[in-house]
Amino acid sequence: MKCLQSVLMVAALFTAASAAAEIKPCEDLKGEIEAKLKEKGVSNYSLEIVPADQVKDKKVVGSCDGGKSKITYTKEASQKEEKEKK
Repeated sequence: MKCLQSVLMVAALFTAASAAAEIKPCEDLKGEIEAKLKEKGVSNYSLEIVPADQVKDKKVVGSCDGGKSKITYTKEASQKEEKEKK
């Protein structure tokens, strides 16, 4: 019986440790996302950190601060696209 309790306690500790590891500061995650976008050659965009309950219809590309905040992505018009509109 003590062996089973020990196994359950170790499993609970690993679960708690992995949950704590998932909480990432928003600025760190935003930097990682920017690096990936730059690596892929993406330009004319903006990333914004917003409270999770204020996302509305924006595209979410990351979750941070334990799910309390989201990082949203907005594609901005390039100068060429803006000239074509005129």
